[in-house]
Amino acid sequence: MLSYLKSEKYNIRKEAGQTLKVGLPVIIAQLLQMSMNFVDTVMAGNLSAQDLAAVAVGGAIFMPFMMLAAGILMAVTPVIAQLIGARKFREVGINVRQVLWLSQMLAIPIFFLIRNLEFAMVFLDVEPAIIPIAQGYLNAISWGVFAVAGYMALRFFNEGLSATRPGMYFALLGVFVNIAGNYILMYGKFGLPELGARGCGYASAIVGVVMFVGMLLFTYNYESYQRFNIFDSFRKPNWPYLKELLQVGVPIGLSSTMEVSMFALVSLLMGSIGTIAVAGHQVAINFSAMTFMVPFGLSTAITTRVGNAIGKGSIYEARRRGYVGIGLATLFMCVTAMIMYLFPDLITSIYTQNADVQEVAISLLYMAAIFQISDGLQVSGYGALRGLKDTTLPMAVNFVAYWLVGLPLGYYLGLVRGIGPQGLWMGLIAGLTIAAILHNIRFYKLTRRSQT
Repeated sequence: MLSYLKSEKYNIRKEAGQTLKVGLPVIIAQLLQMSMNFVDTVMAGNLSAQDLAAVAVGGAIFMPFMMLAAGILMAVTPVIAQLIGARKFREVGINVRQVLWLSQMLAIPIFFLIRNLEFAMVFLDVEPAIIPIAQGYLNAISWGVFAVAGYMALRFFNEGLSATRPGMYFALLGVFVNIAGNYILMYGKFGLPELGARGCGYASAIVGVVMFVGMLLFTYNYESYQRFNIFDSFRKPNWPYLKELLQVGVPIGLSSTMEVSMFALVSLLMGSIGTIAVAGHQVAINFSAMTFMVPFGLSTAITTRVGNAIGKGSIYEARRRGYVGIGLATLFMCVTAMIMYLFPDLITSIYTQNADVQEVAISLLYMAAIFQISDGLQVSGYGALRGLKDTTLPMAVNFVAYWLVGLPLGYYLGLVRGIGPQGLWMGLIAGLTIAAILHNIRFYKLTRRSQT
């Protein structure tokens, strides 16, 4: 019995190490992606208030489209992970080709949609002077949509093989290209015209092309991938393979969009309370978003590790790997919860010296400390379910948790009952907690069929 316990302890420690090895580069890559948005904001703000507003509005409109596409393409990660576990190498190459086709199929409507969104900005009551500048930004960034979609397809394929470092390296390259592109195109250097927000859009498009070419060259030349015969010949779209990718991916895309839109709508509702509320909310949500990158990165590793085990036919191993990953994500979020609870003054002082904003931000950081654990549990539990290719019911869970509970409850408590920003965040906590509980119950039920 003692030898068994020691062996199990060693296996858990080993699995935790494997999960961190796969997940850490994803965490860094996501933080680098966030830093690009930060750079865009700072450099646009140094030009003019209108350019800053245009980049903010254009980015807010652009991101849901790409979030939906990213979620759909993310289906290739568990598909590849299970195929590798089952050692079906020929199927791997076929699925890579099909997800590349799918990426371009998704890019086509996104390209045309974002180039014709003036009506949406009018509907959202965006200041008329900003609309043409924001549309110019969207027109410019649209030229990178095809490359960005292709990059995501190849990145998620690599992550299905536990090869997460390439995404990290190319994200780092993207940061440098983004800074240089913004400097040259936004400010009109080296004899080029000053394009402002439109230049920021072109720079982002160039970043997408550079990252896609880099990931394509890596995938094409990496010796270990030659066995998959990915690029050995031209193949047309194959509906049975596309159908599986869509069946797994569409629920992921919709789930991601629902979660992001819940937070976006809460931010908009803050605007009805007042400027101080918006500013305080922005401080707390920005810090929470950075800490969220850790369990998000780990969720990718959990998907891959669970998928490999399922491919090998071991439900028990999938269960163990899933719970080790969920435990790691939750442990980290417990640490960040303690930091938020113990040092809210220090955190808010990094963002602002305005006493009123700090007061609101501190009160929300206390609440963020509560939902850290729920957030870590829900994203890691959902990552484990993705490894099982179980995405449809979790999508329904997210819809109920975020849109039928979280948002209505936040609206009622924050605005109807007059609790204010804290009331809106109570809705966030409720939605995330429901999703966390139900995702983990689902994973428990699907993997309890076998303990051998």
